[in-house]
Amino acid sequence: MRVLVSGHHGYIGSVLMPLLARAGHEAVGLDCFYFDGCTLGPEESGFPCLRKDLRDVEPRDLSGFDAVIHLAALSNDPLGDLKGDWTYDINHLGSLRLARLAKEAGVRRFLFSSSCSMYGANANDDLLTETAPLNPLTAYAISKVRLETDLAKLADDRFSPIYLRNSTAYGVSPRLRLDLVLNNLAAWAFTTGKVKIMSDGTPWRPIVHIEDISRAFIALMEAPRELVHNQAFNIGRQDENYQVRDLAGFVKETVPGCEIEYAGKGGADPRNYRVDFTKLARTFPNLKLQWTARRGAQELYEAYKAAGLTADELQGRRFIRLNQLKHLLAGGRLDETLRWK
Repeated sequence: MRVLVSGHHGYIGSVLMPLLARAGHEAVGLDCFYFDGCTLGPEESGFPCLRKDLRDVEPRDLSGFDAVIHLAALSNDPLGDLKGDWTYDINHLGSLRLARLAKEAGVRRFLFSSSCSMYGANANDDLLTETAPLNPLTAYAISKVRLETDLAKLADDRFSPIYLRNSTAYGVSPRLRLDLVLNNLAAWAFTTGKVKIMSDGTPWRPIVHIEDISRAFIALMEAPRELVHNQAFNIGRQDENYQVRDLAGFVKETVPGCEIEYAGKGGADPRNYRVDFTKLARTFPNLKLQWTARRGAQELYEAYKAAGLTADELQGRRFIRLNQLKHLLAGGRLDETLRWK
C-alpha cells in the first residue's frame, strides 16, 4: 500500500516508518519538523516527505494514497495546559480537515492515533472496553474524543476511519520523549539515582511499547475492511496494566544503585484507568505484542547508558516536547498559532 504518515518525524513515526518499509509498503511522511535535531542516537532516514503543517495540507498532497496513518498532534497534557486552543486547533480541527481532504482525494482508510487517556478516571476500577463511557480530563484527551466523534460521521462505503486507542507509550526512539511515564522514571534513575514519582504512585496506567503500536497500525491498515471499518481498538496487552509504583519498581530492579523517591505532593493523579484489550487480541490473533514493561525498562537503561544521558538533558528541551516548543516560541521562530515564521 501507499501510505501517508502524518507526524512521521516524531516519537512513534520515527519507529513506524522503517517497519512500514520492511513490510513492503511505500511510506511517505508529513511533518512540520518542530523537533528537528531532538534526537537520541542515529535514525533511519531517506523517506520521502512533505515538510508542511497538517493544517496547511492541500488536496493534491493526498492524491494517490491508499491510507493515511495520522500520528501528528500536540502530544501531551502539559502542552494542552500551556494554551488549550492550540491543542484543539491542531488535534481536532486541523486533523478533521486532513481527514476530509483524504476522503475527497479517494483515500480509503484513515487510521487515527487516538488514546486510552480519553477514559480519564474510572472510580469502579473496572477493565474498560471500547464501549466504556469516556471521561476525558484534559485538552489533549478531549481533542481525541472530539476527533473520533467527527471522523465517525465521515465513515461510508468509500472511507473507513479506524481509531487506535493507544496505551501510554514507552520505548527507545531516535526522537525520544522523556515526558512519558516509564521513559521518565528510567531517565531519572539513570541520571540521578532516584526513581522520581510525582504522585502517590497508585494511579493505574496501561502501557505499550512504540514498536508494538507500530505493528498494530500495520496490522489494522492491512486488515479486511469488515474487520476494522469505523471501529475503535484499545492498543496494548491485558497483562500490561500497572500502577505507577509498579513501573518504578521495575526501574529500581534494572538500574543499579537507584532508589525510589516520592517527589510530588503526595496526592493521587486523577487520571486512573485499567483497560481491556480483548477486542484487539480476538480480532487479530496473529498480532503478537512483544514487549513488557520489565523488558522496556532494560532497553531504556541500555540506551541511556550508550548515549550518556545527563540530568541536564533530562530536564532540557531536546526530549521534552513542551520545553522545545517554548524554546521555539521564545526565539520568535513560531507565531501565535504555532506556525513557522
